[in-house]
Amino acid sequence: MLAGDEEALALLYRRRQAGIYRFALQMCGLPAIAEDVTQEVFIFLMREGQAFDPARGSLNAFLLGVARNYVLRRLRGEQFLTPMADDFEEAALAGQPAGDRGPLDDLTRAETIETVRKAILSLPEKYREVVVLCELENLSYVEAAEVLGVAIGTIRSRLHRARALLLEKLRPVDEESTSSATVKSARCFA
Repeated sequence: MLAGDEEALALLYRRRQAGIYRFALQMCGLPAIAEDVTQEVFIFLMREGQAFDPARGSLNAFLLGVARNYVLRRLRGEQFLTPMADDFEEAALAGQPAGDRGPLDDLTRAETIETVRKAILSLPEKYREVVVLCELENLSYVEAAEVLGVAIGTIRSRLHRARALLLEKLRPVDEESTSSATVKSARCFA
């Protein structure tokens, strides 16, 4: 690819585009920005491909690191909180036959997914990054450390803190639902 082989670039794009897009989408929640970031990553690779050093990490980690930088620039330029695309929901439903789900199951699952989406997007950047990389993209701690340019211990501690923050953000929703159901059932018996 660095030598100008268009087929090599096309093959690389086909192999890595989906993962970069998914990462960007999960970080920002907007498909248009995720598409732009994905395009910018490959433009950067065409122009500055020599910046990749296999001794410092994998190509995937390098590309996700570039994507991370572009996403963070966009996030700092635009403050927003929007739901992530349906890819998140599709992943949650994968492996479960549609016949085994009823309309109520689908509605409950959709509400839960939307709540989790919002909770992840509301995390501070450094915690959102590790959740997206380790939990949603299934990168190892070593790979996530390469992408973020931090020590593995930092990944572990950020992920631990991110999980705790997510539990805090998601717990009130469960408590509200439980108390609301209790009040409704008490009214039925009154």
